[in-house]
Amino acid sequence: MTKLVAIPLGYILNGIYGIIGNYGLTIIVFTVIIRLIILPLYAAQLRSNEQMMVIQPKMKEIQKKYAGNPETMNQKMQELYSEHKINPAMGCLPLLIQLPIIWGLFALLRSPAEYISNDSMILAAHESFFWIGDLSQPDLWLFPVIAGVATFISMKITTSSAINANASANASMKAMQYFMPVMIVWMGRTLPAGLCLYWIMSYIFQIFQTKITQALKKRKKNKAETDAVSV
Repeated sequence: MTKLVAIPLGYILNGIYGIIGNYGLTIIVFTVIIRLIILPLYAAQLRSNEQMMVIQPKMKEIQKKYAGNPETMNQKMQELYSEHKINPAMGCLPLLIQLPIIWGLFALLRSPAEYISNDSMILAAHESFFWIGDLSQPDLWLFPVIAGVATFISMKITTSSAINANASANASMKAMQYFMPVMIVWMGRTLPAGLCLYWIMSYIFQIFQTKITQALKKRKKNKAETDAVSV
């Protein structure tokens, strides 16, 4: 399974590197391309999250009413999802798609000779990038910390509205906001610096994407309110 992902990724990285000639910049460009590909999925995820917040009160009613009958409760939940045209799986889909990419990149950056036949590309995987002497080796602190901070900011932006709308989930969501970044820092210290760079750029892209989406949504809402007042 890993080879099915790592080998195509090797071809893509090789092609980008042939144009740019810098392995660190190649990973950054590669990250942007991946994020643009899954952009529609991420937009669908945001819409799904917003819809889930809207129906939270009804979900609580169903859970309370059918607490002693899980089968009926699940049936009523499915009916509620169908009524509002919500697919709960959309909330996890972008992450599930990225996981094979991360696994493939990990294998590729850890052992490039196994997945890339181009000798120059194999050497490129060991290039330096800023203070990183070898992108195939872990950076013990700075990259992992940056990755953790980017993860925290992204999660805070995307979950703040959900916390405000659903007080019962407040504690668990806030706990996850702190647990995930710490886990990312810990994992990042053991991963190839190139993979950590991918994670950093992916979350920076997501932060800007979320902020732009929220700004457009707010502008659309304000316009609708202004039009309603003028009428």
